[in-house]
Amino acid sequence: MAHNAFQPPPPRRTRAIVFSTVGILALAGAVYVVRRPLMMAAPTCMAGRWHGCLDTFNGVVLMTLGTLPLAVLVVWMLARHRRAAGVTGAWRKSVADVGMVHGTVPFVWMILMPGAGAGTVPGRVSLIPLRDLITMGPFGIAGNLLVFAALGFFAPTRCAALASVPRVLALGAGCSVLVETAQYVLRLDRVSSVDDVLVNAVGAALAGLASRRWWHTGARARSGRPSPAPAPVG
Repeated sequence: MAHNAFQPPPPRRTRAIVFSTVGILALAGAVYVVRRPLMMAAPTCMAGRWHGCLDTFNGVVLMTLGTLPLAVLVVWMLARHRRAAGVTGAWRKSVADVGMVHGTVPFVWMILMPGAGAGTVPGRVSLIPLRDLITMGPFGIAGNLLVFAALGFFAPTRCAALASVPRVLALGAGCSVLVETAQYVLRLDRVSSVDDVLVNAVGAALAGLASRRWWHTGARARSGRPSPAPAPVG
């Protein structure tokens, strides 16, 4: 009996295709939603002018999207170098390294962007939990959830010591505390809020949960050998 020429693709390949398609569609949808503010910043960024480009949220987002091809190129170069050196999991490590940097630095840059009264207005601190959530609004909360999302997503796949939800939560909280402290010390005319720390940490933990299926894979790849089989009983 002849085999069917049209065999379904393996489940892992099917999942990879589905996830890639969903990711591309989500990115395209996000770009479509913010296309107008991005196009407002495009002429200034294309002209290479600092003011109006890297000192505005729209400009930073535009430059982050515009440098995606460069990030992909860096991933490819790192992976190629690591594979030539015989490093296990070269692609996974390269994607994680570049993803953490490219997905975190722009948000930190925007958080540390000085306000109109930078240098003259004293630092302000808000230490009452949940009070500032009302004034954040949905876009503010969403933005704070994304600040350390890339770090929370990739760090557990890169470092076995961070492969737990409490540790990813602590990592996000610790990084957020450093950024909020820098806002206060540098007198950037921004409010250092405990709610920012809480939402940043939750965003990192949620992103870490999204990558949880790869945590143990990363641990096995680092050891270079499969986990030992359990000893027989009796």
